[in-house]
Amino acid sequence: QVQLVESGGGLVQAGGSLRLSCVASGNIFRINDMGWYRRAPGKQRELVAAITSGGSTNYADNVRGRFSIFRNNDKNTVYLHMNSLKPEDTAVYYCNAGTVTRTTWELLEVWGQGTLVTVSS
Repeated sequence: QVQLVESGGGLVQAGGSLRLSCVASGNIFRINDMGWYRRAPGKQRELVAAITSGGSTNYADNVRGRFSIFRNNDKNTVYLHMNSLKPEDTAVYYCNAGTVTRTTWELLEVWGQGTLVTVSS
């Protein structure tokens, strides 16, 4: 099985920065796309940013220019650098990855447990 563990959430003032990390572990053969989603209170989960195994990125319109997604394939890790944070960025942020394990050889979508980001005004 594959596990995703996020870290780096916390409380920050508006205009500040945070960096989220997500490490994948397990009997991994390959990780395809990785991404960050978020769920704000009372709202549905939304895509924040995604990155392919080749490094192509995609961002939600409301974070483009402020957030950056990176990955280290050797470390099975994806990062989300968040700058110029706004109160509306407050949410639980979830890591997501499409993984193939050496156990099943099937492509499975895996989710982390989430990390809370709170931006105060």
